[in-house]
Amino acid sequence: MARLTARRVVTAEVVLLAGAALALLIREMPGLVREVRIWRMAAFPSGARHPR
Repeated sequence: MARLTARRVVTAEVVLLAGAALALLIREMPGLVREVRIWRMAAFPSGARHPR
């Protein structure tokens, strides 16, 4: 019985960590999108062809 309880505790911890990571990702998404746009503008100046 103690083993099942330990498994439930570990499962609950994993669920909580995954939920926290997902919430953080959703909260930071606008900033990440902005950073990607800035990086792409800096990496590919106007008129330059994108590498294939």
